[in-house]
Amino acid sequence: MRDELLQFFVRRYGAVKSQFPGEGRRKWNLRVLQEFWASSGPEGDVAGAPTALADEILNDDDPFDEILGDGPQLGLLLRTDFSNEDAWQAFCARLKSEEQDLIESVQPSAAAAPTEATAAQASSSTGDVKMADDEGDDDSDDESADGGLSAPVVKIINPASDQERAVLQNISNITALRLMNDVDIRPAPSPPAGTKRISPPNRLVDKKGWQEIYTGLTLWIYDTQSNTDQCARLVNQQGDVYGTATGDSWRARVTHVCELQFNMTYLGMKIDFGGLDRYDYPERKRNLEEAER
Repeated sequence: MRDELLQFFVRRYGAVKSQFPGEGRRKWNLRVLQEFWASSGPEGDVAGAPTALADEILNDDDPFDEILGDGPQLGLLLRTDFSNEDAWQAFCARLKSEEQDLIESVQPSAAAAPTEATAAQASSSTGDVKMADDEGDDDSDDESADGGLSAPVVKIINPASDQERAVLQNISNITALRLMNDVDIRPAPSPPAGTKRISPPNRLVDKKGWQEIYTGLTLWIYDTQSNTDQCARLVNQQGDVYGTATGDSWRARVTHVCELQFNMTYLGMKIDFGGLDRYDYPERKRNLEEAER
């Protein structure tokens, strides 16, 4: 967590945690973050923050930590639409088939690390897991035992019960980030010369010169549109050029999901559309509205 935000958290986290027992790290952090945005922003010297409390802020338990697990996954696919089981099963079957073919094609030789030449084909087998902890995929250790790419590259979160499904049903990108990632801030990107800062300010773009961002596993979202286009939303954890926003997304075909995930994680691929704003505007609008409620 950035020092300017951690300083504020050190002052308020303990009180918020005591006031709302049992909620977990991410909700406590979001409550303190709300106070941060309502305040005048970072102030004072950040040096000397109590180490024990800082560790508590960053490492307290959270209900979703058990779902995320400690496996080799680089990203998460969240199922947020439950209206078409056939389409969902077709999506998963295609994902697993493509991943298996790709992982077999990039088996390392002489313990060599994956290279840029093979990276475009790299992927893995995906395990379909429930919201509750799922021991399901027993093949992961076997597939990674030779030093190759471990499975799953993208772990599927498929809620089992009606109560669990209600948590993810039709959620926005920013809600998904707040459930599955950890919050931070960074200086907002600088506006291009001659461009005014956005008005009204919004924390996901630029507020008091800062931008709310998220860290953690990459999020892919299966939504209602996925039933027909067999694509998933790829969610950005921070904005790109000035005017774009944390939580922006674009749609990637199921056949490209793990290839993109591998390249983003291991080769530093950055998808920025050449500096153009080609993200899904309705999803951005939804995020911006939710963030400032």
